[in-house]
Amino acid sequence: MQDSWKKGFSFGLTSAIITTLGMIVGLDSSTHSKMAVIGGVIAIAVADAFSDALGMHISEESENKHTQKEIWESTAATFISKFLFAMTFVVPILLIASLELAIIASVAYGLALIVVFSLYIGRTSGQKIHHVVLEHLAIAIAVVIITHYVGDWIGATFPMA
Repeated sequence: MQDSWKKGFSFGLTSAIITTLGMIVGLDSSTHSKMAVIGGVIAIAVADAFSDALGMHISEESENKHTQKEIWESTAATFISKFLFAMTFVVPILLIASLELAIIASVAYGLALIVVFSLYIGRTSGQKIHHVVLEHLAIAIAVVIITHYVGDWIGATFPMA
C-alpha cells in the first residue's frame, strides 16, 4: 500500500473509531434514544469524514513535499475509511433490540478494531507491540469513559422535555 493511502486509511480508521465511540456513548448517556444515536452516527460519518479529509488535504499540502496525486490519495483514503468505519457502528444499533447491549457491542467492536490495527502498527513499525496496543487502548477507553460521564452530566443538566 502506498504511503499516501496508508496515512489516510490509518487516520480515517482511528478517527472513525474514537470519534464515533465517543459520540455513541455520550449520546446514549444523555438521551437514551436509539434514534438520536443512529442519527449521530450517520451525521458524524458524513460531516466528520469530510472534515477529516479536508484536514488531511490541507495538512499534506502544508508540508509542501507531496505530489498532487499523493495529496488527493490521502484525502480520498481518509474520507472513505472514516465514512465506512463510522457507518459500521450503525449495524449493532439496528440489529440489537436493547440500546444498552448495542452500545456495549459497539464499544467491544471498536476496541477490537483498535487492538487489531495496533497489532499491525506494532509489527510493521518495529515498536514493542504490547506498548502500542496498551497506549492506543488506554486512549480509546479514556474517551469512552469521559464521554459517558459528559453525557450523564448533559442529561442531568439539560433534561429533555
